[in-house]
Amino acid sequence: MFHVDSAAADRFDTGRLEVGRFEVDRFEAGRDRLASLAYRLLGSAADAEDAVQDAFLHWQAADRRRIRVPEAWLTKVVTNLCLDRLRSAQARRERAVGAWLPEPLLDGDPMLGPADTYEQRESVSLAVLTLMERLSPVERAVYVLREAFSHSHVEIAEILDITESASQQHLHRARRRITVARPRGRADVDAASARRVVEEFLAAASSGSTERLVALLTDDATAISDGAGLAEKLLRYATPQGIAAVARAGFKPTPAKRRFAGGTPALHYALVNGAPAILFVLGDQVIGAVTFDITGGRIATVRGIAAPARLVRLSETWRRHEPDTPLITRW
Repeated sequence: MFHVDSAAADRFDTGRLEVGRFEVDRFEAGRDRLASLAYRLLGSAADAEDAVQDAFLHWQAADRRRIRVPEAWLTKVVTNLCLDRLRSAQARRERAVGAWLPEPLLDGDPMLGPADTYEQRESVSLAVLTLMERLSPVERAVYVLREAFSHSHVEIAEILDITESASQQHLHRARRRITVARPRGRADVDAASARRVVEEFLAAASSGSTERLVALLTDDATAISDGAGLAEKLLRYATPQGIAAVARAGFKPTPAKRRFAGGTPALHYALVNGAPAILFVLGDQVIGAVTFDITGGRIATVRGIAAPARLVRLSETWRRHEPDTPLITRW
């Protein structure tokens, strides 16, 4: 019979648990970076969280003795999991042109990731996330890996299993397509000026002043709404007069709107994906977000997002946020 040293067995089990915790902690240390990568690739916080969790399962199942650089290995896994999602038939249906908007995130959310450079901030703006839908999945991945995470073309080629020259070509095409479609004159906007423009917009919309609203809009301004998720396609408005009419109707409270909202929300100013926004907040729940792209002191794009599925993470982050005094306490 073999003699079992119980003390040695306990030490073995303890050691194994410690190794397991170490590997989990190693993954968790990079979770925010992986989530910000997945969010930029997918434009959806929920899908990004799913992709990162799938990567964790891959990490647990892998022979980690053969993984020389865990960060690089996990970046490759997450990127390719996201590409699989973008290429799926379901994603193509859900993200059909005219039917999809990115999921908005409150500034300070770690999923927004690095924001040290102009390119990093742009890559997570709602405008660029929307424009990236025009790219092929590989172009999108190259653009994000290069612009937001500063990977070299050698590293990108390894991640995507393509050649270095192919990576360079994909980046060139992606930059060209985004630059051509991006509104001219876009630049980082002074925070105080942006807030002033948004407050003026809210005051004009609430008072029903068409003339004041039109004066705040660029000549080629556009407005986009997800119709609270009730419409099959996004609602679009492409003239200052049309946007002014929609704004007057949208920001004017009525008993029917309050019944639909479930109460009387407060309106808060916030930053969403780096852009100024107005949030409709009922209790501790964000029930609507209106974001603004501002160019040259005027509003170029207005986005209305009220589909509950797109506001889940924004609401979760809002509950941990210390808001300013509401612009309107009872709407």
